[in-house]
Amino acid sequence: MPMQNSPYSAFAALLASSGNPVSPAELHGLLLGRSCAGAGFDIDAWLADAAELFGSDPQDNVRQALIGLQEMVKGELTGEDMTIILLLPGDDAPLPERATALGQWCQGFLGGFGLTARDTALSSEAMEVLQDLAAIAQVQSALEESEDGESDYMEVMEYLRVAPLLLYTECAKPLAAAPKPSLH
Repeated sequence: MPMQNSPYSAFAALLASSGNPVSPAELHGLLLGRSCAGAGFDIDAWLADAAELFGSDPQDNVRQALIGLQEMVKGELTGEDMTIILLLPGDDAPLPERATALGQWCQGFLGGFGLTARDTALSSEAMEVLQDLAAIAQVQSALEESEDGESDYMEVMEYLRVAPLLLYTECAKPLAAAPKPSLH
């Protein structure tokens, strides 16, 4: 029996009740992608990008949820742990549903990253991460209900919890101030 009170289910219900046919996974991917590309954490810019995805300005309850989602992502990217929690269906959801959401998350991430990325060259590692995300976005129908499919899904999920950190570190993380030379 699916857990109806998971964060993913709650966000999906909120979006559906306000007429926004966007998956929470795609929305979270969009936010994380734009944040990793250097968009910063300006609320108005995030709400404008979300409104563009929705095709209209979000209702107040959705707006508040979007602000909360951004605060969560900001804390994950700038905190000590630098741990990403993906907004995806719970483990009790059928594997095809989780795989579809994983693909939507990757599509959202790539869209958000592409919207925001600057015209600076990326390292080969960063390019590889983006290529991996593009490949994962296409793999959603390849995972089948099986132990191997479950194992593959978990491996991909673990990868997606760390891969954005490389992009954030390269593209968006503020540089530490250079040490001032001492005058002796």
